[in-house]
Amino acid sequence: MTIKLDQLKNIKFDKKFFLTVLKYLAGALASLVILAVVVGGLLFAYYVSSTPKLSESKLKATNSSLVYDSSNNLIADLGAEKRESVSSDNVPLNLVNAITSIEDHRFFKHRGVDIYRIIGAAWKNAFSDSTQGGSTLDQQLIKLAYFSTKKSDQTLKRKAQEAWLALQMERKYTKEEILTFYINKVYMGNGNYGMKTAAKSYFAKDLKDLSIAQLALLAGIPQAPSQYDPYVHPDAAKTRRDTVLKQMYRYKKISKAEYDEAIQVPITDGLQELKESSSYPKYMDNYLKQVIAEVKSRTGQDIFSAGMKVYTNVNADAQQYLWDIYNSDQYIAYPDSDFQVASTVVDVTNGKVIAQLGSRNQDTNVSFGTNQAVLTDRDWGSTMKPISAYGPAIETGAFTTTAQMLNDSVYYWPGTTTQLYNWDRRYNGWMTMQTAIQQSRNVPAVRALEAAGLDNAKNYLSGLGIDYPEMNYSNAISSNNSSSSQKYGASSEKMAIAFAAFANGGTYYKPQYVNKIEFKDGTTETYDAQGSRAMKETTAYMMTDML
Repeated sequence: MTIKLDQLKNIKFDKKFFLTVLKYLAGALASLVILAVVVGGLLFAYYVSSTPKLSESKLKATNSSLVYDSSNNLIADLGAEKRESVSSDNVPLNLVNAITSIEDHRFFKHRGVDIYRIIGAAWKNAFSDSTQGGSTLDQQLIKLAYFSTKKSDQTLKRKAQEAWLALQMERKYTKEEILTFYINKVYMGNGNYGMKTAAKSYFAKDLKDLSIAQLALLAGIPQAPSQYDPYVHPDAAKTRRDTVLKQMYRYKKISKAEYDEAIQVPITDGLQELKESSSYPKYMDNYLKQVIAEVKSRTGQDIFSAGMKVYTNVNADAQQYLWDIYNSDQYIAYPDSDFQVASTVVDVTNGKVIAQLGSRNQDTNVSFGTNQAVLTDRDWGSTMKPISAYGPAIETGAFTTTAQMLNDSVYYWPGTTTQLYNWDRRYNGWMTMQTAIQQSRNVPAVRALEAAGLDNAKNYLSGLGIDYPEMNYSNAISSNNSSSSQKYGASSEKMAIAFAAFANGGTYYKPQYVNKIEFKDGTTETYDAQGSRAMKETTAYMMTDML
């Protein structure tokens, strides 16, 4: 059927009908919009119902702790991540401008979610081949703190939860705090977390000492740390840095002169040679294990996440020297690779442990493994005699002179019919106490212990930090103790501290690995040596003279 043009002129326009149809269409559209809003709101509410709770511990960076030797040289960076945080008042203004210019130039105007940014991103994505995200800097921080950064995980549910947490965060924290969280949280490549860490690693400077060009480089890295690595991809890093500088100039954060100067700076300007990422030398492993335990005992904090500076008593040269002695044939001809040793070196005047190593041929793939220098399940043999037998005998007054005569003759363990032998199965007759010590004779040692009394000997050892729940004549002169408890028995550490009391006039000092801790809030705790009288000065003098 064909309708001619002149026939159309005869068709009457029903205005009332048209308005009625338009009214129904508008109503239907409004209903759809309302329905979409309601459904969207319900879906949003459903998604955020399972949102993780906002937590400052999540937003804050996990800081590594720095450990220093006795000369205040850095020996270890302990932490799951290499990270050093910066406080809000130490963030340079140019870094703030660089980050907000490239990541979220309306950061100081929105409240966590930027509707204009979302609409703009949607418009560009609809009419271009590129993909632009609508996330604010707040949402990026939430993503780093709570969620995976993989694109495959960027679901609608996850986006809703990011937005909700961002809104909550804006209500609880200031813009400065949020930006500082971000600066300390982002990954900066090459094992560095946080921009202050990257500044130290890449430029050997603090953030406040970097140029505009260097700050722009740092601000551009978090989007793709591997791609914008200035060491591996200097051209891509420069392109990204220059983009940051252009944005800073566009938003009037820097002048034309500053822009022109910064954009001409080579990307290699100020870059330092990257250091090996290993956090500490292996010869420090055993010592650091004790440092970790002492920090936990003193502060209750985990050194790996506390972000503290720990100052220790270790002499790095002495520690490495021990390692060389243990792991080479230059000093000692070891019978085989299985032969083991353990050593503890202390300052006798204060109990500070200046070197310690627990074994030979340690597995370099194991961190903070067994430290035999502090284990108490070893037999210390005749080394025990001065502190368990002769010292107590002098302290109690049973023996009053180093020339005390003792009979090395046929003898039976006190209270038994079991004969006691010397190491050579011989008896050498009468000798002075000093000679008995020098020749490590068993019979004179037990006679001295019997003269002192087991209870007195036990109390004497306890004063030196060595405890035996069930002390007898046998374990008193040979430390034949089966317990591996840190509390009971002797160890290289405990023996070194006990003998130190002879050298310092009779004062016992608890072994000390840490002398000061600086916490991440800037407060410090200093730990001074605390001594206690373990024996009379005359006892210490006589034992030192004989030894």
